[in-house]
Amino acid sequence: MTLYDNTQTTDRVRVWDLGVRLFHWSLVTMVTLTYLFDEPRKLHRSLGYVVIGLISFRLIWGLIGTRHARFADFVPGPRRLLTYLRDMLRGREDRYLGHNPAGAAMILTLLATLFAVGATGYMMGMDAYFGQDWVEHTHKALVNGLLALIALHIGGVIFSSWRHRENLVVSMITGQKDTDDQTRHD
Repeated sequence: MTLYDNTQTTDRVRVWDLGVRLFHWSLVTMVTLTYLFDEPRKLHRSLGYVVIGLISFRLIWGLIGTRHARFADFVPGPRRLLTYLRDMLRGREDRYLGHNPAGAAMILTLLATLFAVGATGYMMGMDAYFGQDWVEHTHKALVNGLLALIALHIGGVIFSSWRHRENLVVSMITGQKDTDDQTRHD
């Protein structure tokens, strides 16, 4: 048991299952290696295939995994997302035990972008698209967009960690978060 202040007690609860945590850190590792190893092409391509495999796992786990891993648990509708963003700008957003609406939107955007990067990378190796400049340009533009999204994601994690006095990086390692009577559980 830990104390944030003299009036509120907290308990540690399991939020992120092993599948989510292994996916997350494996994806971080593979995307980093894929970006760093543009050459040799065979290695870059192989690492890209691992990324596609990880995304496939996460899509399946988002349907059949544990509560906070499931998309049905955390994907917000537009109204809920906009309300959360408005409340965040006002400095009074709710703290969520699982993904908050902004984090959920970022996850979906990252997964879609990673899928598009993988698809265009795969297309570059196909005879039908070999040498097509638009495919390579699209792939590179998506990678640059991905880097911007990663920066926003890291910034959001730092901001939320600061705002709610919790270390989200440690939570993604241990799978546990503090809970209290003020925490939203949806």
